[in-house]
Amino acid sequence: MISKKKKISSKDVSRQKRKNRRLLSFFRVIRYGTDSFIRNSWLSVAATAVMTITLLIIFTTFVAQNVLTDTINDLRNKVDMSIYLKTETTDQIGEDLVNELKQLSSVRSATYISSITARQQIIDANKDDSNVLEAIKEATNKTPATLRVVLVNINDTSQLQDFVDNNTLVQAHINPDYKPSFAGERRNTIESIGRAVQFAQKLGIAAGAVFIVISSLIIFNTIRMAIFNRKEEIQMMKLIGADKSFIRGPFLIESIMYGVIAAIIADGLGIWGIYSVSKTLASYQINIQPTIDLVTLYAALVLIIMVVVGAIIGVISSLFATHKYLKI
Repeated sequence: MISKKKKISSKDVSRQKRKNRRLLSFFRVIRYGTDSFIRNSWLSVAATAVMTITLLIIFTTFVAQNVLTDTINDLRNKVDMSIYLKTETTDQIGEDLVNELKQLSSVRSATYISSITARQQIIDANKDDSNVLEAIKEATNKTPATLRVVLVNINDTSQLQDFVDNNTLVQAHINPDYKPSFAGERRNTIESIGRAVQFAQKLGIAAGAVFIVISSLIIFNTIRMAIFNRKEEIQMMKLIGADKSFIRGPFLIESIMYGVIAAIIADGLGIWGIYSVSKTLASYQINIQPTIDLVTLYAALVLIIMVVVGAIIGVISSLFATHKYLKI
């Protein structure tokens, strides 16, 4: 009974010793990696700087995409389609048409503007232009009544077109002198901005990819230089039977440090940049506030994601370097 207890106790002691050795090795790996980071200070600064630029570009691409998307959505909500009706169209007919339009799945909202109201709106919009006001007074043609329609997607007007072509009430009161305006020049503007958004997204992704490659190469070369500087030490560790993980570990820690420090700097610069340009962008009707709220609310999560991305880039570069030059 006593021998069994001693046997169990010896196993526990042996297991505890292994745990202690692993823990000690882990702390030594961290210490060696930190020492290497400090010893190769100029290379570390260069690698961290390029990694910071890389993460800042990734952050900027994400922010720009959100800002442009929100701005496009705002503009789309302000763009309405116009269906012109005969001047004598009554308010009741206008309301009936509005109710039918609202039943269409592609319609976000619809309003009716009578001929008198439309004329007054034109006068109010040009009250400071005497030439326009005089032209309105002398005009023989009357201002048409109008149905203003805002679509869920301004690029899809098929359902609205079908409504105009086949609805009997619309056909009875549509103004033959004015064709329906499905956004006109404003729609072309929105589509142009949409194309610009897509181009900006592709440009941001391409720039991010280029800098990821550059930072990976710099980290790769930094680790290679560190390996060459510690060549004799590494050779001695191999001869005495050091574990592969113990030899490779300090270089991985060094690479992770590049990513972590770069992520903190890039995150701080990115958030500072957003707040710095927010008022200027808002003055140009660019909807940046939702993005500011998003980044502020999830600031900790954004930082964690950037740290993870930076660490992954560093670790992959380090693994390639150690595999090639350490032959392990």
